[in-house]
Amino acid sequence: MSAATDPVRLTIDTIRVLAMDAVQKANAGHPGTAMALAPVAYLLYAEEMRHDPAEPKWPGRDRFVLSAGHACILQYVALHLSGYDLTLDDLKQFRQWGSRTPGHPELHHTPGIETTTGPLGQGFGNGVGLAIAQAFLAERWNRPRHAIVDSWVYAICSDGDLMEGVSQEAASIAGNLGLGRLIYVYDDNHITIDGSTSISFAREDKGERFEAQGWHVQHVDDPNDLDALRGAFVSAREENERPSLIVLRSHIAYPAPNAIDTAKAHGSPLGEDEVRLTKEVLGFDPDETFVVPDAVREHMAGVRERGAAARSAWEERLAAWTEAHPDAAAERDLDLERRPRAGWHDALPTFEVGEQLATRQAGKTVMQALKRFTPTLIGGAADLAESTYTEFEGGGVFARTHAGRNIAFGIREHGMGSIVNGIVLEPGMLKPYGSTFLVFSDYMRPAVRLSALSGLDVLWVWTHDSIGLGEDGPTHQPVEHLMSLRAIPNLWVVRPGDPNETVGAWRLALERDGGPVAFALSRQKLPVLGGDGIADTREGPLRGGYVLWQRDPGAEPDAIVIATGSELPIALDGARSLEANVRVVSLPCWEVFDAQPQGYRDEVLPPTVTARVSVEAGITFGWERWVGPRGASIGVDRFGASAPAERIYEELGVTAGAVAAAVERLLA
Repeated sequence: MSAATDPVRLTIDTIRVLAMDAVQKANAGHPGTAMALAPVAYLLYAEEMRHDPAEPKWPGRDRFVLSAGHACILQYVALHLSGYDLTLDDLKQFRQWGSRTPGHPELHHTPGIETTTGPLGQGFGNGVGLAIAQAFLAERWNRPRHAIVDSWVYAICSDGDLMEGVSQEAASIAGNLGLGRLIYVYDDNHITIDGSTSISFAREDKGERFEAQGWHVQHVDDPNDLDALRGAFVSAREENERPSLIVLRSHIAYPAPNAIDTAKAHGSPLGEDEVRLTKEVLGFDPDETFVVPDAVREHMAGVRERGAAARSAWEERLAAWTEAHPDAAAERDLDLERRPRAGWHDALPTFEVGEQLATRQAGKTVMQALKRFTPTLIGGAADLAESTYTEFEGGGVFARTHAGRNIAFGIREHGMGSIVNGIVLEPGMLKPYGSTFLVFSDYMRPAVRLSALSGLDVLWVWTHDSIGLGEDGPTHQPVEHLMSLRAIPNLWVVRPGDPNETVGAWRLALERDGGPVAFALSRQKLPVLGGDGIADTREGPLRGGYVLWQRDPGAEPDAIVIATGSELPIALDGARSLEANVRVVSLPCWEVFDAQPQGYRDEVLPPTVTARVSVEAGITFGWERWVGPRGASIGVDRFGASAPAERIYEELGVTAGAVAAAVERLLA
């Protein structure tokens, strides 16, 4: 049967043509992968996946992640033809200002997009996170003969995804955990931007690598062999103990006569002449653009019908489960609110003046107090739970046989970040977290950036946040990291200065909507601040910054000392040693303070008071925002050293005496 009379083949060719037209009109994009993988997109959206274009977010749907986000026009075309709220005009606006078809898939931007992808390997990890969340909720909600969580997670990944180390970290975790509801298609097209993969990615057997990591691997030699692809999907679904990888040998830009198997076809429009020639090969009118044959519309109408039927069947299962298990249903309703249970504020601890403990230890106490109020808050550390203190005691370890709350990510910071970003995509999951030393936030920065860009409600718990970690030395002492992280839009960085500020920081984090919160916590012990005119450090962080202490609070201050984290007690001691009317301001979260009304900010930092000193054990770059042109900054504009923490602070001049001297110089 020819493509003209076979609606399946005609639909696949229409996907190719629309992809070419959209990229050509935009004069930018990646047409080759979309053309080669048109059969895969067709099978996923028209046959394999359980989804309803009329209700893109219904919980029982299968998930699809395009880790090869550069090929997004493939997904946009598939969404359009399947009946999602994405029009032909949207395809014509591909990569244009304000369009719903941006250059890479973006969460919350286009219906049917599950996650933001583009930086290669990130989507791979997001899919693993989705599968972990599904497994956790399945164990929490499913009952014998009543399964309401049974979705599959599908993904398309590329050579570039597999080259990125983050994908191998995530793949290793997925294999170790036996995430059997993952099905990934690897587009083995032998092409990257620089040319053939023979120059950079030829020696290893990718399939055998994944098999060694515990994956079920199949090979399909031709994406146009639909029966072979269908059979591979069937086999993948029959394998429940291992994640599945289908290695698909494709030819980029198929069936373009001249562009096929060329690097140019990866990231550039084919050109008007090649588009015309390819349309002729496919039997389309080369003079027409953005044409969808009526036969394709009629054929793809079945996607909506099957989707509605699948959703209706799932809703019937949900209703039966709710009737049979009303207590579990009530818990599920609370889980879906994505809020801590009522009473959590009252459960938060208060630390007494006179105590001394590291803010990482204070964070541990907060987590234990919150665990019964946050049953779907899960996460873990990159092999550092014993140091970061981020384990829910009694919560169990996530494993093949039990979906515990504590995930042993191993020494895989980057994979951890992308997986946490995937976990939060599942409705019902409350602010998943990943933890490591602050200096190793470098290893996971792309995932952190995407969490901010996508507005994901995740938590990054970083400890050992300064030179205060001591003897491990400059390789482990972060100095530039706080400023580097504060530079990421929509990321709240919170560095509490005493144990009770840590309580407030956790409250701030759990109450935030629309983005990630990062903690920077100390290794060394800090005193609990209070008494003698000290403000309530539990409440202060909720506004980002506040007046901690002032010698004469009834008068305008002579000078202001601003500090964060472990330098807050140092700032306080320095200010108290002076006879001048010095104010100490704690500024644990710049982003929240900056969002306060101008009147409050001026109340805390009066514009008329220009004698200001900042104190933070990191680079001073950026502090001019708060101290102004007449101010001074005490910090660490060099790498640290290996020694006890107290000696390092003294040698590098981050001391109460240095604070007092700086204030006196400004007042003089």
